[in-house]
Amino acid sequence: SDEAAQRVLAAAVASRTDADRDPVAAAVLRLLRGGAAVGSIAGALGMSQRQLHRRCLAAFGYGAKVLHRVLRFDLAVRLARSGSPFADVAYRVGYADQAHLAREVKALGGVPLTRLVRGSAEP
Repeated sequence: SDEAAQRVLAAAVASRTDADRDPVAAAVLRLLRGGAAVGSIAGALGMSQRQLHRRCLAAFGYGAKVLHRVLRFDLAVRLARSGSPFADVAYRVGYADQAHLAREVKALGGVPLTRLVRGSAEP
């Protein structure tokens, strides 16, 4: 179902992150959620881009850029479900426009945003 797709992505982030054992993973999440650009995170943590990529792969199963996409997707869906208009969601979460939001949701969630918001399993 649509909701299952969202839960899988959210669970992947949550279950792959043990901030108590990996302070770098916790810092990456904190920085991304705080609006830091992916390209600036390695420098902020005193490591190379390659080191950051390896650490993210180990902690999350994918690199920082994909993690950023997943976190942004999750926030967008939560805002949309709270009743925010999709154009406002796109702006607040940092998508270029509503069409960009729609493409990302479809790419990551497999279904249109309207279906995720409704929670409908129907095509």
